[in-house]
Amino acid sequence: MNINRLLSLLGIARRAGKLSWGRDAVEESLRKGKAYLVLVAEDISAKTAAGVRFSAERAETPVLVIHETIESVSQAIGKKAGIVAVLDEGFAKALKARIQEADAEKGRESV
Repeated sequence: MNINRLLSLLGIARRAGKLSWGRDAVEESLRKGKAYLVLVAEDISAKTAAGVRFSAERAETPVLVIHETIESVSQAIGKKAGIVAVLDEGFAKALKARIQEADAEKGRESV
């Protein structure tokens, strides 16, 4: 499994209007109960990641670190972002499965 398939799926989700990106938009999606999954780039600041994790825990929404940079996530969705919320259950399940498959292939544990 190629991680680029993950980035491709992120781009499709954005074009379908099923993502919110950036800390403020993601936290708003979490507050409104619209997010099914939050993805965090591996090079996001610890403070930003902690704030989003806290909001996601309160919303009972899973958070996964993807082993991609802010730059590669930004290229995939066409917007500068290192944090995205997935607003569709089907996309969330597909993305989570791809992340876990890619991590398993590389011997990493999904966080």
